Amino acid sequence: MTGNKKTFTQWITSGKVNRRLCIITFMLVPLALLTVFTYIPFAKMIGFSFYDMKYIGSRQFVGLQNYIEVFTRKDCFNALKLSLYYFVASFVQLGLALYFATILSFKTKGGGFFKGLMFFPYLVCGIAVGFIFKFFYTRGFVLDTVLQWCGFKLDSLPYWLKDTSINNISVAATSVWRYMGQNMVLFIGAIMSVDSSLYEAAAIDGANGWAKFRYVILPSIKTIIVLNMILSITGSLSVFEPPYVITGGAFGTGTYFVIMNKLAHESQKVGLASAMAIVLLILIMIATAIQKWVERYFFGVGEQEAIYAVKKRKKRLAAEAKAKGGE
Repeated sequence: MTGNKKTFTQWITSGKVNRRLCIITFMLVPLALLTVFTYIPFAKMIGFSFYDMKYIGSRQFVGLQNYIEVFTRKDCFNALKLSLYYFVASFVQLGLALYFATILSFKTKGGGFFKGLMFFPYLVCGIAVGFIFKFFYTRGFVLDTVLQWCGFKLDSLPYWLKDTSINNISVAATSVWRYMGQNMVLFIGAIMSVDSSLYEAAAIDGANGWAKFRYVILPSIKTIIVLNMILSITGSLSVFEPPYVITGGAFGTGTYFVIMNKLAHESQKVGLASAMAIVLLILIMIATAIQKWVERYFFGVGEQEAIYAVKKRKKRLAAEAKAKGGE
């Protein structure tokens, strides 16, 4: 028995143990970084959300008062409503990205140049994009000059960043410009992976361009469409850079993140800002869950696709049987 026992040195140097030690060693560093810089601060933030406190000084436990204040304070609740502008802009952005991706996925003269041109805004830093559009919208600058060339008079043009009836639309449009190229590239990758025989079969059946898009392209890239929709919608709830740089949150353009930043760093309401962050996380999780459920139930994305197809087939067969029975 004793002759078969391995010493500690033999055990530690065996191939099986070495593999496990390598896995554990390489996992320790990223897990330690995640714990120190993500999980522990997140747990602390949850604790802060129940206190009336500043960064330095005494703190007072207030329970759920900060969460109630998120929905009763005018600035916080109005900031949530502003997300609707970016929500609508996200669908405009996705529509344009899908349109250009469909065109540029096939042989198009100068297609490579246009792809690079449309993807370039995504490579620009968000702060730089903010400054670009700040001057673009400034009274008498780029946009006003171009519109004057088209015959408009300066006095008849609105103040793009001060007029509360249009300034949020102007700022939300910057997100369309910046992120459309990213979504377009994702769509192009998905469309180019579609089996070419499907296009050939559609052409033999006499399908036009719209029919090919509707019955070949859309069903084949549903997963990427859902992914882009989730990213766009969650992103619309957490917009920060455009309104912060372009207007500083003035004239009613302060989004949820901008108001949170002001409360945390200018007003020193750390507890309230922490509660806002938790509420935002919950809203994003709810929006993502609802969207994934809707997509799976109605369109059969991912694992539910086969189930959806079977249900649809059963309904069709039941309808046919009922029609025959009525005859």
